[in-house]
Amino acid sequence: MVSLVSATLQLYRQVLSSTGRSLIRSWVTMVALMVFAILFVGVSRIAAPLGIAGGFILGMVNALLVGATLRLIEQSLSAARTIQFTDVTESFGHYFWDVIGVGFVLWIPTMLLDMGMQANPYGHFLSSAFLLLVFILLNPAPEVIYQVRHDSALEVLKTSYQFILEHWVEWFLPFAILILPVVLSPSGLLEFFSLSDRVGRGAGLDFFQILLLPFTAIGGWLSYVGFDSEGQGIVLLLLTPPMAMVILLFRGHLFASLHGSSRRQRLFSRQFDTRH
Repeated sequence: MVSLVSATLQLYRQVLSSTGRSLIRSWVTMVALMVFAILFVGVSRIAAPLGIAGGFILGMVNALLVGATLRLIEQSLSAARTIQFTDVTESFGHYFWDVIGVGFVLWIPTMLLDMGMQANPYGHFLSSAFLLLVFILLNPAPEVIYQVRHDSALEVLKTSYQFILEHWVEWFLPFAILILPVVLSPSGLLEFFSLSDRVGRGAGLDFFQILLLPFTAIGGWLSYVGFDSEGQGIVLLLLTPPMAMVILLFRGHLFASLHGSSRRQRLFSRQFDTRH
């Protein structure tokens, strides 16, 4: 047990170190993330009064921005050079259909669930339970899209599911620590289920969901340390983009370290390194 804990801590140290190096090389990606957010807000306001057509337009823009973000994160993880502004423009179009495909596969059962639960007195509970399950099992879908070869959206979902079954402890432990103040707050469970509802609906492939986790986590920690609620807005505005970058890079490096390995292999590697 002690060896397993040591191996896991070593894994996190390596991932944090890799995240720091990637963050230094990818400050342009953080700027792009802020520009994408402004662009998405603008398109959302334009599309809001357009009904179904507006939803279609917003979905296309969302897939374009999320795909571009995943491409930039992919480059940030592997590139030995600093990300350039030309990389931002070249990122558009990457993983567009992957995001569309996964979103469509999830949209159908979610829509049917919402329709079927309207007259059910336990509808909200059942819907929340389903979306929590989706949130858990498909949590690494963004990383699967840009790190694992796949031929369809269903393969993305299958790989995500298999990954969580094998690595759920190592994958969710940092997340649990990150949102601990949120869960421990008086309305913690409500906020957690609200977070899982929103992220579960899109498997983390909604652009606002990329910013939702860091925004929620930072707000929770600020409240936990007693930060003035009136001044939280400015701090959240300043810290959310860099925190979003750190989370995306950390997730990417953690997925790369875990995928294709097992706890037994990491434990053996840890023991081998200790002996030598």
